[in-house]
Amino acid sequence: MSSVLPPFVGQVKCVGMTPRRTWSLLMTMILLDFTKDIWALPAPPKVSMDSVNMRHILRWPPLEAACNATVLYSVQYQGEFELLMRGGSWMDAADCQQTPHARCDLTFDLGSDSDYSLRVRAQCGSQLSAWTELSRPFNRRDTVLMVPEMKVTTAGDGLLVSFEELPLIATASVTVWKKDDELQAMVYEMPAEQKVLHVAALQEGAMYCVRAQILLHSGPRSSSTDPHCVALTGLERLADWKMPTTVIVTTIVMLGFLFALFWSLVHCRSDSWKGFFHKEPLPQSLSDKDPVVIQPLNQVFAFPQKATGDIQNYRLVLTEQPEEALSIITELRAPETETASGIESSTSIKTSAFS
Repeated sequence: MSSVLPPFVGQVKCVGMTPRRTWSLLMTMILLDFTKDIWALPAPPKVSMDSVNMRHILRWPPLEAACNATVLYSVQYQGEFELLMRGGSWMDAADCQQTPHARCDLTFDLGSDSDYSLRVRAQCGSQLSAWTELSRPFNRRDTVLMVPEMKVTTAGDGLLVSFEELPLIATASVTVWKKDDELQAMVYEMPAEQKVLHVAALQEGAMYCVRAQILLHSGPRSSSTDPHCVALTGLERLADWKMPTTVIVTTIVMLGFLFALFWSLVHCRSDSWKGFFHKEPLPQSLSDKDPVVIQPLNQVFAFPQKATGDIQNYRLVLTEQPEEALSIITELRAPETETASGIESSTSIKTSAFS
């Protein structure tokens, strides 16, 4: 027999390998057709991370697929702990499960300096999309640190340095120096939980400059602020003792006045107060104790005998209404027309007496 195999034998062997490949391809097509209805909703096309001052926000464009309900999103993360200690499991972001917003704040979920894998998927009713992962793992050390907003004020012989807001795990590095002498600068570390940095025991009357930057323990740091220079005039120290001194002096004066008033009320006699508070007597016309009495009219007026006989026992007591008494006198003299001229002259004399 010849040991050389005919050419078609090798071709038969190749044909014998074809059914296995065909079976594998067929199973793939079946699985794709089976999952077609499950992943009918498209996945978010792109996921990005915005991290500024240690605040980490995962973002993605809203899904524009047709949906009869609100499209909801869910986010998961996987860090070094989940990868090594939990068998590569994924953790749900607590605040970003079935949320309608196209963003997720992961500041408190990403709590270590390890690398994190992040993914998001969409949901419309019972339809779920595939997961869309962040293009590369995220580490919070990659955050962008902004230049801090710094405020510097004077306080006596020192400075007060404060910041608008600092990242939670960051530290502010504050540099203080006397103007034109930056080589002798002093550096202070201010943790995020501290509200104000007090730089004391500085030279009064000198000009001091301050500059600051934010840094993380892992190494990243922000750019420095522009130098902020202030002069220590010493007026603040003067104002520090003015207020308490004014309060003390005012208190002493008021206590002295109250003591003098109380002592006078206790020790002074009642008749001594009359020299300070003199009482003026009322006019006689306003006094009720000494009324004006009109004598019988026949003694005051020159009435004829007939007229005086009618009113010789008549008396008038004038207190507050002399006009009324005058009208009564006028009525009494009306019938005596022959003596009108004499009565008129006497009445005018009496009226002047009343006024």
